[in-house]
Order: sequence, then structure tokens, then C-alpha cells
Amino acid sequence: MNRSHYNSGHRAMNSMNRDGEVHSSVKDIAIEKPEVTHHVVEVIDCLQLLSQIPDDSVQLIVCDPPYNIKLANWDSFDDYIDWASNWLQEAERVLSPNGSIAIFGGLQYQGEAGSGDLLSIINHLRRNSKMLLVNLIIWNYQNGMSAQRFFANRHEEIVWFAKTRKYFFNLDAVRERYDDDVMKLYLRDKRLNPESVKKGRNPTNVWRIARLNGNSKERVGHPTQKPRAIIQRLVRALSYPGSTILDFFGGSGITTRVAIEESRHSICGDTDPMFPQYTDLQIQNMFPVDMFSNTNFKLQETLSRQHPVFEW
Repeated sequence: MNRSHYNSGHRAMNSMNRDGEVHSSVKDIAIEKPEVTHHVVEVIDCLQLLSQIPDDSVQLIVCDPPYNIKLANWDSFDDYIDWASNWLQEAERVLSPNGSIAIFGGLQYQGEAGSGDLLSIINHLRRNSKMLLVNLIIWNYQNGMSAQRFFANRHEEIVWFAKTRKYFFNLDAVRERYDDDVMKLYLRDKRLNPESVKKGRNPTNVWRIARLNGNSKERVGHPTQKPRAIIQRLVRALSYPGSTILDFFGGSGITTRVAIEESRHSICGDTDPMFPQYTDLQIQNMFPVDMFSNTNFKLQETLSRQHPVFEW
């Protein structure tokens, strides 16, 4: 039995969808695309960065923390949850009432991770936070390591927590278009709203997006770089133009790039001294080579400041 069929909230949402109505989490927000967006890129510890951010000021946190699988010095913790609990508490503080945090991880890493993995983070939040677990997203990919003693892993997880039940979610921004034959079939179904059908389908919580292979054009050199398509879907669905995105494990700089492309403001930091260079390469990847000569100098100069803030 699918219990969601008997959930009054789900039934109400389905009814609104058929009638072409918009949920209050989207309707009550005045969305206006800004002419200019502002972006912070800084080499800084996550707690130091979080301490400078006001309460209730961030719409979306994109969080790809170390997995504690001893990949490097920055990926090794004796007590992972003791460390993570500090930035999780601060993350909840800075989120707006309709804000969300999306945390990357892997349940399959529990053997390597010792005291810390995504299960530990979920358990900690459910015991120590008022935030709402909205979705466990499965990132499914085809390429990966083979295995002989278990079924080969072909996925990682992204856990989505919202600060309150009034979280912002824009499904229309990430719907997937039906192919022509399916759309024609659905448009003949009188029970369905034609406008909703034309918008496309819910992409579900299983995202089939390829990992970045070694020669991918997206690559900037970071060892755990996430695909742009994943960050883009999170940003489009859980934030809106003019809102602020925070990534305090900035890694490859992909969050800054997507924020610029999607007209969001961003605050991104990482302890890796290479972080500004990775971000610089992300910006370069946004443009053909012949368009980037003037932009490159301006960005390099801006990212070298002690507290860099650049406009886009």
C-alpha cells in the first residue's frame, strides 16, 4: 500500500496541480531577477565563514562535506559527528525560514568512514534539530568500480532538509519534458491539467546523471568535483533569482558558477588554497575562449583580495 495516497497534504497538492494553482511557498515570494549578483569566494574554514553570516539570511546551502574516507588530510576525522555537529548547527541558524540544505554523502561509505557517514548526519539532525527531512535523493550513475563481494555501487545520496514546513520548492523549474508521443497521450486524458502536462514530469528523487569522467570538459582539477547538472537542479528547485546560496565546502567552485548562471547571490568558501583557482576555471568554462580575455583579468584580480566580493 502506498500511504501517500491517503496523505491529506499530498491529496491537496495534487488537487492544486490539477487546478493550475501554485503552493504558497512559491506564491508568497516576490521573485525578481536582479540586474547584478554578488559573489564571495574565500579560502576560509567553514565555521569561521558561518560565524560571519547573519541569522535567517541564506535560502539554500549546498553542502558537499568530506566523507571521512581518508581521501586526503581534509578528509580524516577522529570524531566526525562531533566536528559536523558544529557546522550543522550553524547552517540551521543562517537558513531563512523557507530555506533548505542539501547534503551530499554516501551510505555505502560507512565501512571506510568510521564515526561519520551520511547516515550519522541524518541521525544527528533528526535527534538534535527541528529541521524537516524532505527527501533522500539518489544520484544514480553508470560508471564506477566493479565488485566481487557485493553489488557494485552506482549511486550516492543527497539528503534534503528544510528549516521549516514553509520551505520553498519550485517544481516547475526542474520538470522534465515528456516526449511527443507521451505528451499527446496525456493531453487526451481529461483528468489531467493540459498546462501541467506541457510543463513536464516530476524528475523524482532518482537522478540519473553521469559522473564526470577524467576527460570531461567540466573538469577543473578537483578530485571530488560534482556535475554541474546536479547543482543546477538543486539551485533551480530550492532557491529563486536574487536569493543567496551558501557553500562552505566550496571544493571545485561549481556552486559559484551555477549561482552566477542562475542569477543568485553566493557565498562560497573552502580551506583548500586552490579553491579560488578552481573557481576561476569554472568561470572560464562559462564562456568561449575568445570572450574571456577581459573577464579573466578582472576575476583574477578580484579573487586575490583578502575578502573577495565580485559582481556579475
